[in-house]
Amino acid sequence: MEKIVLFCIFSIGVFADFNQLERHCLSCHKAQQIPSNLIYRRYLMKYSTTKQIEDAMFNYLKNPKKERSILPAQFFLKFPMKKALQLNDVELQQSIKAYVEQFDVKKKLILENSSH
Repeated sequence: MEKIVLFCIFSIGVFADFNQLERHCLSCHKAQQIPSNLIYRRYLMKYSTTKQIEDAMFNYLKNPKKERSILPAQFFLKFPMKKALQLNDVELQQSIKAYVEQFDVKKKLILENSSH
């Protein structure tokens, strides 16, 4: 019974983080047709660990500047410069974690069974 309660509490937390991510990030990405999965892959190519990706995203979103962006300069000819999010650090970190969880390509990798 305790496991079920803990799972429910965890699920509600993950759902809340995703709703926050949708409201603060993905809604604009979708409206402007910015491919979030490709942005995440750019972060992954530049920063190899989840911690480094989260730190880079946090620093960029707290103070968005072209110099801090992982996107090429041409991107900003088509899309406006991001405005700083008005989130406290905890909310921002939760949204970033939900973003990374949502677009993490490692979950899509399928390893062949080596026993064959």
